[in-house]
Amino acid sequence: MVKASVSPCGLFELDVQQLEQAKLFQALLFNGLFGKLFTGSKSSGVPREFILSKDDTFIWNNPNMYLILPMDPTVESHDISCINWRVIDEAATAVKLLRKIYSEEKMNILGILDFDQNDEDLIHLANTSCEAHFLRNVVVLAVHTGKIYTALHVADLSANSTFDGAADEKGTEFHTFAEYFEKKYDIVLRHPSQPLLVLKPSHRPHNILSSKLRDEGNGEKKKGDTSDITKANNRVHMPPELLIPLNFSDDILRTFYLFPSLMHRIETLMLASQLKSEISYDDSNVSSFLILEAITTLRCSEDFSMERLELLGDSVLKYVVSCHLFLKFPNMDEGQLTSSRVDIISNAALYGFGIEHKIQGYIRDAAFDPRRWLAPGQLSIHPVPCNCRVNSEVVTEDINVKVGQLCDKGHRWMCSKTISDCVEAIIGAYYVEGGLRAAMAVLKWLGINVEVEEELIGQFLSASVQTYLPKNDVIEKVEAKLGYVFLMKGLLLEALTHPSLQESAEGYSYERLEFLGDAVLDILLTRHLFYSHKDTDEGELTDLRSASVNNENFAQLAVKHKLYQFLQHSSGKLPENITEYVDSLENPSMDKVNLLSDAALRGPKVLGDVVESIAGAILIDRKLDLEVVWGIFKPLLSPIVTPEKLELPPFRELLEWCNKSGYFLGIKCTDGIKRTDGDKIEATLDVQLKETLLVRQGCGKSKKDAKAHAASMLLKDLEVEGLIVPKNASNTQQFQDHRNIFDAMDIQLSTPTRGKRSAGSKIWTGR
Repeated sequence: MVKASVSPCGLFELDVQQLEQAKLFQALLFNGLFGKLFTGSKSSGVPREFILSKDDTFIWNNPNMYLILPMDPTVESHDISCINWRVIDEAATAVKLLRKIYSEEKMNILGILDFDQNDEDLIHLANTSCEAHFLRNVVVLAVHTGKIYTALHVADLSANSTFDGAADEKGTEFHTFAEYFEKKYDIVLRHPSQPLLVLKPSHRPHNILSSKLRDEGNGEKKKGDTSDITKANNRVHMPPELLIPLNFSDDILRTFYLFPSLMHRIETLMLASQLKSEISYDDSNVSSFLILEAITTLRCSEDFSMERLELLGDSVLKYVVSCHLFLKFPNMDEGQLTSSRVDIISNAALYGFGIEHKIQGYIRDAAFDPRRWLAPGQLSIHPVPCNCRVNSEVVTEDINVKVGQLCDKGHRWMCSKTISDCVEAIIGAYYVEGGLRAAMAVLKWLGINVEVEEELIGQFLSASVQTYLPKNDVIEKVEAKLGYVFLMKGLLLEALTHPSLQESAEGYSYERLEFLGDAVLDILLTRHLFYSHKDTDEGELTDLRSASVNNENFAQLAVKHKLYQFLQHSSGKLPENITEYVDSLENPSMDKVNLLSDAALRGPKVLGDVVESIAGAILIDRKLDLEVVWGIFKPLLSPIVTPEKLELPPFRELLEWCNKSGYFLGIKCTDGIKRTDGDKIEATLDVQLKETLLVRQGCGKSKKDAKAHAASMLLKDLEVEGLIVPKNASNTQQFQDHRNIFDAMDIQLSTPTRGKRSAGSKIWTGR
C-alpha cells in the first residue's frame, strides 16, 4: 500500500535558466523511464534522432502544464531553496551531452566523449571517472539507447567476455560484448578490458489506484510459470563508458513509478473540484473525494464507484419530486402524478439534464492505463488513432467501438444511461454531505425546479381532507398499532380508504397518499441500508433494496400488524383475496420461497398500498419530517433484511449458483398449458451434474412465475444433494458445501440408483 499526501508550499518563482533546467529534468526522466528518448534505428534505416533536441517545443504541447521536481530533504524551508537543484542540474547536463552527441551528421559517440580516462583504478563512464563504490544504487543513463538503469555492482566480466547466452547458442551472431556493441551500434569500445556494470532495468508503471487490478496482478500463477522469476532476475551487463551517471539514488527513481497513478488521482480530484465549483453550493463543505466517487463508473475498476451513490440519489430524487408534485398539484390523481414524475426522473430526462450541463466531460468511464498517461514534456509511445468518424458530440449506435476508451483526439464513447446514473450519483453525494437541502441545490443547478415550499403544506392541510367525518373507533385503533397520534385525523382516514368506497361528496381514496408513501418508504429504507452496510458492494446493496422496498414485503407488514382489518372498502372480492393471503402466511408449511415463486400466493396490491399511504399520511401530518416517519416505521418494518438473511428470487439464485459452480442450466418454456385454474405457462429447468440430471417443472401465469416455481424446487433438490447449504446452516455445513461443489465436478458424486427417483424430485443418473 502506498500512502501519499499533498501539501501546499506556496508560490515559487523560477528564472528562465531554472525553468529550462527543470523542464529538461522532467522530459529526460519521464521519457527515459516510460517512453523513449530516441526515434529511428539502424535496423529501420531511419537515422536515430534525440527527441530532446533544441527544437523540442512539440513535446510541451500539453493542456495541463506542471513540473514535478525533486525536493531536498535537508532543507526545511518552503521556498525555492527546497528544490534539489543538484539532481536537476545533473539531468540537464546529461541532456546537453546527448544533444552534442546526436547533433553530428555521423555520430561518433566515443569520439565526442573525449577526456582523460587513463587511471586503471577508476571506473571510466561516458563523461567522468570514479571509484566503483560510488556507483552502487546510482541511476545511470545509457547514451546509445536512452534507457535508464540503476547500477547495482561491478561484474566479474569485461567487454571481452563471452556475450550473454553465446556459449549456449550455436551460430550466435555475437561472441563478445565488444563485438555486440560494434556490430549493433557501430561503437568501438575504448576500455574493453574494464569490468562491466550490472544494471537493473527500469520497468513500466503500474496502476496502484485499484486493489482489484493489483490483486489480479498478484494472483496465483500456474505451475511452471517462471515469468515473474525471470523478471526478478533480469539484469543487464553494460560497459561503463556508455553510461552517464545522473548522480541520484534509486530511491528518487522509485518515486517516479508512483507519479502516473498519483498525478492521475490529483487530476481527477481537480476535475471533481471543478464540478463542485460549477454546482456552486456554498452551504455545505461537500468532499471532492465523494464527488469523484459520483463520477467514477465500474469500468474504472477502482475501489469505489458511483453505484452506491446512484442508488441513494435515485431514492432522493424520487422523494423530492413526489413531494413537489403531491403538494403543487392537489387535483392530480395518482395516475397523473406518476406520469408527471416519470417525465422528470426517467433516464431519458436525466440524460438530457446531464448533457445540458456537460456532465459527460467529468465522468470517468475507463480503467486508468498508466502506459498512456503522459507528463508534460513526455512523448506518447502508445497512440490510439481516432477512428470515431465524428466531428461533434453526435452518437451513432451502429459503430462498433470500445466504450470509455479515449482516442488521441480526445473522443470517447459513453452509454447514455451512464450519464443519467451519474446525475443521480451526484444528487446522492450531496445528500450524504448536506442532506435534502444540498440535494435540492443540485436539482436546481440541473434545472429541475421542484422546490417544496412550506406554504404548500399548510394549504394542503387546510383543504377538504379536514372536512371528512372521522370514524373514531377505527382511527384510535390504528393509531394504537402505529404508536402515533395524528394531528389531522382525516389524513389517516384517507390513507385507509380503498378507491372502491365513495363515502364523501369530494370522493377521496388512499391513491394519492400511496403515491407519496411509495417514495417515502423508498428513501427511508434505501438510506438505512446505505448507512448500515457501508462495506456492502453496490450489487448486494441493490438486492437488499429490492428485497426491502416491494409490495410483497409491505403486504406482509400489513398482515403482521393486522392493518388490513381497518381497510375501508366496498369491494366484494377483496375480503376473499385478503383472507386467502393471510391464511397462506399463517400456514406453517408455507415458506417465503414459495410465496416469491407463486404469483397466486403473493399479497394483494391493496395491502402494500395501504402501508405506503399510511407512511405518506404521517409525512404530511408532520410537515415532511422524515425522521418522525422513520421512527414510527422502523419498528414496524423490523427485522429489516441484512446481507446474511438476503434471499434472492429463486430463478436468479439458481442461475448465479450455476454460473459460479460451472454448471449449465437448461431452460424450456411452453405456453398455453391447460390447467383447472386456467391457462398457464410451463417452465422446465434442468441442471446436469457430473453423473446426475436434476429436472423440475413449474407453472405460472407468466414465464417469470413459471421459472421461479421450477427454480425453487431445483434449489431444494440441490440442498438434498448437499451442494447448497440453507441460510441458517452452520459454518461447518458451509465448508462442506464448498467441498461438495468440487467433488461434483472432479470426482464421482454419490447419486441414487440408476433410474430411481429421489423423494419429491425427478432425478436420473446419466443422460
